Amino acid sequence: MSTTTATPTLTGEYVLDDSHSRLGFVARHAMVTKVRGSFSEFSASGHFDPENPGESNAAVTIQAASIDTGNEDRDTHLRSNDFFDMENHPEIRFTSTDVTKDGDVFNVTGDLTIKGTTKSVTIPFEFTGAATDPFGNERVGFEGSVQVNRKDWDLNWNAPLNAGGVLVSDKVTLELDLSAIKQDS
Repeated sequence: MSTTTATPTLTGEYVLDDSHSRLGFVARHAMVTKVRGSFSEFSASGHFDPENPGESNAAVTIQAASIDTGNEDRDTHLRSNDFFDMENHPEIRFTSTDVTKDGDVFNVTGDLTIKGTTKSVTIPFEFTGAATDPFGNERVGFEGSVQVNRKDWDLNWNAPLNAGGVLVSDKVTLELDLSAIKQDS
């Protein structure tokens, strides 16, 4: 009698493991250094089909108030109307509209909504692998980053510097390190 072991397929529904994922950003401060930050409260789910990427999709919701740059005064300012206006716009959302594949890179295009403004963004994600964790969860990992202009989402506040330039760069790099767990069929 022969036994065969089926290789699990990666295709399926997934939820983001927020305790093993990071949704962050980097902006230049005072033209000379970089400030890094992240959001600690977010959720995401989607369908992943590596063989038919166009069938894949994702939806992400971030709580704007969960911003953390390591400086409470700066975080309070970022939560204000000068930036995220979290009282009127408590959530940042991303909903994919298309997924294509180029080698190990999945280009995820979607609608990013910040402060009531929605713009299309394409984020290239490197597929970093799949594994079954010690608890039997099937996981997939992705890393992605993309540079955006914050002014496209009406995040316009700035302050001029005496030596020239401005306090906060217009260009912001979004950094995403994602671990997602496959849901039972």
